[in-house]
Amino acid sequence: MELLSYTRQPKEDIIYGGRMAYSMHLAYRGEDGKFRPFHHNEGLLYARALQNPEDGTLDARCLKKPWLFELSRASQTGYGILAVRTDGEGEPDASSQGCVLFFVSRDLVHYEEKGLCRLQESGEIAEVRCSFDAEKQAYRICWQTEGGQWMEGVAALQKDAGKEAPAAMQLDPASVRETAEPGIPAPAFTAEELELVEGVVPGNTVAVPEAEGEYLLKKLLPPVCVGMALSKEGPFRSVEELKDVKAVASYSDGTTVVRKIDWEEPSEKEAHVVRGRVHQEHFPAPFAEHRADPVCMYRDGKYYFIATNDADNNHTLYMRCADTLEGILTAREELFLDSETYPGIGGLLWAPEFHEVDGQLYVFHAATSGEFYHEESRVRKLREGGDPICKEDWSAPVMVVKKDGSPLCEEGKVISLDMTTISYEGKTYVMWSQRQFLPVDQGAWLYLAQIDEKEPWKLVTDPVCIAKPEYGWENNHTYVVEGPYALERDGQLMITYAAAAIDATYTVGLLKPEMGSDILNPDNWRKSNYPLMSSASVEGEYGTGHNSYLTDENGLVWNFYHMREDVDGPRSSAARRTHFDIDGEPMLDVTEEIDLPEAFRTVEVRLG
Repeated sequence: MELLSYTRQPKEDIIYGGRMAYSMHLAYRGEDGKFRPFHHNEGLLYARALQNPEDGTLDARCLKKPWLFELSRASQTGYGILAVRTDGEGEPDASSQGCVLFFVSRDLVHYEEKGLCRLQESGEIAEVRCSFDAEKQAYRICWQTEGGQWMEGVAALQKDAGKEAPAAMQLDPASVRETAEPGIPAPAFTAEELELVEGVVPGNTVAVPEAEGEYLLKKLLPPVCVGMALSKEGPFRSVEELKDVKAVASYSDGTTVVRKIDWEEPSEKEAHVVRGRVHQEHFPAPFAEHRADPVCMYRDGKYYFIATNDADNNHTLYMRCADTLEGILTAREELFLDSETYPGIGGLLWAPEFHEVDGQLYVFHAATSGEFYHEESRVRKLREGGDPICKEDWSAPVMVVKKDGSPLCEEGKVISLDMTTISYEGKTYVMWSQRQFLPVDQGAWLYLAQIDEKEPWKLVTDPVCIAKPEYGWENNHTYVVEGPYALERDGQLMITYAAAAIDATYTVGLLKPEMGSDILNPDNWRKSNYPLMSSASVEGEYGTGHNSYLTDENGLVWNFYHMREDVDGPRSSAARRTHFDIDGEPMLDVTEEIDLPEAFRTVEVRLG
C-alpha cells in the first residue's frame, strides 16, 4: 500500500484551524490511483508543547513539511518522521532554529516524539527529506535553508540502552555539504490524485507492506457491518428454543458484536417461519438539549441519566429514571441538586457522575461556594435502601480533601472539577481536572490519587499530574484536558478525556496505563497522539466531548457525550454504541447507520 503524508491548509479557526491543520495526516492510494484520507482527514501526529520551567505554563507547537521514511529493517522496525517545528500559529519557532523534529512510529498509529535533530548552527529550516542509504548503512538527510540553499549530510540513530526504539537522530557534521539539487527528490502529484483530500499540502509517499496497510485500514477508518449470523445453528423445533439465540454482527475490521434479537410471533399462514429484528436502541443526536457532560447508569433493572444543566446557567442538576435505555429519552426529570438548599453550594453545578465505591452509590460533581474561582469537587452519598431518583435520599455534598484533611485546591486560585473513579488492582482512585489561575493560568491538567473507599471524598495519596494539554487538539483556543472517564476492556484500563475549549473545537482523547505498573507514576501512562472524536468524526456534530460509558443489560457499551448541532449551538447530549477496534480500543465515530444498516436488521429462521 502506498501512503501519503501531508498537512492541510487551515480552514476557519473554529472548524479546522492551524493547530489541527499543522500536523501530519495520512492518506492511502486507492485502486483508481486517487488518495483517500485516513481518520476523517484529521491529523494523526502532533508536535508536543513546550513547558515554561519558570511558571509551568505551556507554549503550543505545531509541525509543517513532515517527511515520512522507513527505518532500516536490519536494525529497527518501523518508520521515522522528520518535520519542521513551528509555533502554535504555524510561524517560525525560535526555539528550534537550525533543527528539525524527529519522531518514530512502529505502525503509523502510535508515535513517539524523540526531540530535535540539529542540522545547522542557526537559521530556519525550510524543508527536510530523509531516506536510508543501504550502501552506507546510514540515513541520508537533505534540507533547505531559509535562503533556499540545499544541504546534505549523513545521520545515525542513537539507541537507548535496553530499548528497541531509537532515542534520537544525530547528524554527522563532517558529512555536511552544499548541493545544487537535493539528492532525495520530492514526489510530484497530479490534481486528480489529490482531489479527494480536502486542503491537502502534500509531503511524500512511502510504501508499506500489505499487512501494515490492512492494519491502518482497520484501525483508522470507521468499520461497517458486513454480515449477520445466528449465535446457534439449527435446526430449531420451536419458538421457545430461539429465546437464547443472538445475532452476531460481522464488521469490515474483522470484529464481531453479539446482539439481542426481538423475535416476532409466527403467523398462522407461515407457522414454520419465525422472523426477528436485531435489537437496536435509537438515540437522535441530540436527545437532550442544553444538557452537557452526560452520564447514564444501569442499576437494579433501571436506567438513570444525569447531566450538567446549561439551561439555567448551571444552578440545578436533574436526573431521569426509566425501565429501558430508550426510556430515558422521554422520562420525566426530577431535581437532584440546586444552588440554594445547602450552605456553601452555589451555582456552577458541573459534571455529575454516578459511581459505586465499596458497594455504596455516590454522585461526584463540582460546585462553587460563590465565585467561579472557588469551584471544587464534591461527593453525595445515597442512603442505605434509598431511591436514586429521590433527592432527599442523598446526603449533603461533601468537599473532596487531601490526605491531611485540607481542601483539594486553594480557593480563589485553583479549581477542581470532573472527578471520576477508577478501579485498579483492588484499589480505588479518582482522576479529575485541576486548573491553576493564580498567580498564572496554567490551563487545566489531569490529576490522579487513591481514595479511602469508606469515605471516598478523602484522598490517601498525594495528587499526581498524569496528563497536560500538550497537543494542538488539546490546546486549541485554550489549554484544557478535563472530563476523564474510565473504561476497561479485556483487562486493559483506558481513560478517555475531553480537551481544548468547550466550543466547536472540543475533542476526546485516550490515555492508557501499562497494566500491572504503578499508575501513580506518570511515566507508566501512554497518551494517544490524535483525538478519538472531534467535529470531524460525524457530519453535523460539532464540539463533541466530555463522554462517559454505560454497559447496558445486553452487554453493549454505549458512549454518552455532548455535542452541538451547529458551531454556535447549545451543548446537548447524544449517545451511540461504542465499537471496539482490533486493538480493543474504543471507536467513537461508528454511527447507527453503519453500525447496523437496515439490510442486516431482519433475521429469519425456519422451524423444522
